[in-house]
Amino acid sequence: MISYPKSIKIVKKTENHGIFEIGPFYPGYGITIGNSLRRVLLSSLEGAAITRAKIKGISHEFSAIPGVMEDVLVLVLNLKQIRFKMFSDEPEKALLKVKGEREARAKDIETSPNLEIINKDALIATLTEKKAELEMELTIERGLGYEPAERLEKNKKLEIGEIVLDAVFSPVTRVIFKTENIRVGDRTDFDKLILEIETDGTIDPDGALYKSAAILKKHFDFVESNLEPKGEKKEKKEKGGEKEEEKDEIGKIKIQELGLSQRVINALEKNKIKTVSGLIKKKEKDLLEMEGLGEQAVGEIKKKLKKIDLEFSPILSGTPPSKIKKAARKQ
Repeated sequence: MISYPKSIKIVKKTENHGIFEIGPFYPGYGITIGNSLRRVLLSSLEGAAITRAKIKGISHEFSAIPGVMEDVLVLVLNLKQIRFKMFSDEPEKALLKVKGEREARAKDIETSPNLEIINKDALIATLTEKKAELEMELTIERGLGYEPAERLEKNKKLEIGEIVLDAVFSPVTRVIFKTENIRVGDRTDFDKLILEIETDGTIDPDGALYKSAAILKKHFDFVESNLEPKGEKKEKKEKGGEKEEEKDEIGKIKIQELGLSQRVINALEKNKIKTVSGLIKKKEKDLLEMEGLGEQAVGEIKKKLKKIDLEFSPILSGTPPSKIKKAARKQ
């Protein structure tokens, strides 16, 4: 019988770096799962990046900017390094406007409240003259993985002088995994998966791992919905019927078996509540309004119900009748 991993251990974790140990895996499954997680982590997590830039006075990317050390090609490479947290689904605009002899950095970009720059010290350009000016409008969008400029250009209507950038949307920058043998019972060939994840700071490494595992899990949902054997469907249906019958049994149990004080039982019976079903269908507010039931009595009822995993609700909890009777006898 194939065993499944029972735990995940966080060996090390910072804001953008984490090392995780997962296992034990049945022999060979460590590499299978590790490779799958690595692929999803690097290609399928959503992030934000600059996709277009419009630089004042520049018509194409093979240009030099007066008074700026970097040419447009280098400037574009620097823009790709800026990482954003984005709180909207629509494209956002940002503005960079600097003058004088100085360095232009990511912190100089003016953004809307829907954007947060993570690496604010990232260098964009170096202005070398007192009269030098650099002004540009940036477009930031959401996306998955990596999108080359050619593909983005086909899907957008560009303005004159607008430059399209290769966009690295993925918030995960590096993933390394390896497997080690561990002992399970008498066997020493089971796998332990060691996964190292680095992010750009827009997501925690454990959050990235969680999202990646969820994506993989969803990719297998089609099996259950389309290929489930008929025998298993019938078994589930029968089990569902058994649960409904069990709920009906619980509802028939008398309130005396809950171990309540006689005063509370008398008050409930006076208000025509004689079974557990009738009790848990009531809201707490309804009980407080009944004659003979004050806050102390309702508190006692809640305490008894909580001990057997029941509460005031129109839905029965599924607690076996034997458990209710056993718990009542102990009280």
